Amino acid sequence: MTQALKNDLLLRALLRQPTPRRPIWLMRQAGRYLPEYLATRARAGSFLALCTTPELACEVTLQPVDRYPLDGAILFSDILTIPHAMNLGLSFETGAGGPTFERPVRSAADVAKLGVPDPHVELKYVIDAVSLIRRELQGRIPLIGFAGSPWTVATYMVEGGGSKDFQLIKRMMYESPETLHRLLEVLARATSLYLNAQIAAGAQAVMLFDTWGGVLTPAQYREFSLAYMARIVAALTREAEGRRVPSIVFTKGGGAWLAEIAQIGCDAVGVDWTTDLGAARAAVQDRVALQGNLDPSALFAPPETLRAAARAVLESFGKGPGHVFNLGHGITPGVDPDRVGVLVETVRNYVLVSPG
Repeated sequence: MTQALKNDLLLRALLRQPTPRRPIWLMRQAGRYLPEYLATRARAGSFLALCTTPELACEVTLQPVDRYPLDGAILFSDILTIPHAMNLGLSFETGAGGPTFERPVRSAADVAKLGVPDPHVELKYVIDAVSLIRRELQGRIPLIGFAGSPWTVATYMVEGGGSKDFQLIKRMMYESPETLHRLLEVLARATSLYLNAQIAAGAQAVMLFDTWGGVLTPAQYREFSLAYMARIVAALTREAEGRRVPSIVFTKGGGAWLAEIAQIGCDAVGVDWTTDLGAARAAVQDRVALQGNLDPSALFAPPETLRAAARAVLESFGKGPGHVFNLGHGITPGVDPDRVGVLVETVRNYVLVSPG
């Protein structure tokens, strides 16, 4: 039997229900800025081993929530688990080298070979990690599951790793759009199954990370990114354990498209630091909750400057429900863990003038 949730502020805020204070969690809250993470990572031997060993993934998921009074835990995993399960030869270079694929996907024939992984077979380690984390959290705070957007995951699959100019995938988009659409379709099906398996295993909210949607033109974004995220959102399990499972969609660099993202059926939209939250709220017209959006580099500021920056974000949203405090992207690895403590404390102690 699942334990009752002791702190459900995050889930309530994502559904635009009133909360006594703004909930906070942070993208990449489990990661390289924490000494305990680095120790576990060293013990694991590799980043991939850390991701694929449920006990270790559980350990690093819990590290930041044991250290700080956060309102949500996010599954420790990677956006490239699906292509890893498609047997493309994923490896992570040591240091900050990033991911590489031994067998990139660059032709219609390559796409035709791809199968949709069974989350309970090829991705069982993730689903097992979700169950384990839920058990270990003991109802303290909700667990957020996640996946990469089809477009973002496809960029790595086609480029063979990270990219600065996205030349190969953009060339495919212009030369052979039907090939790219077939790839995105396979990824959308795989991602829907994957997120629903996470929900069945205990994830209480889910998030789609569209890290590279912002490199597209508006028309391309609608066709090659947003349309596939809309398909995934439409296929999601909406309720589990007697309550709604909120979905969050985040496109980095997608400030101009917030109104369109808000229309695809998600409950909340992530906002990066390049858009004012007040402007974002006006764009989505309170149809969805907003998540964000402190500049991650603000965590390098002296405490008083950091507190002022956090309060400015809280005030830019204004009164009323529907705001989850977060960064505008993930925590930068070199951040002092004490600064994160200052940020969490500032947000938790911020009093809304009116809870309505």
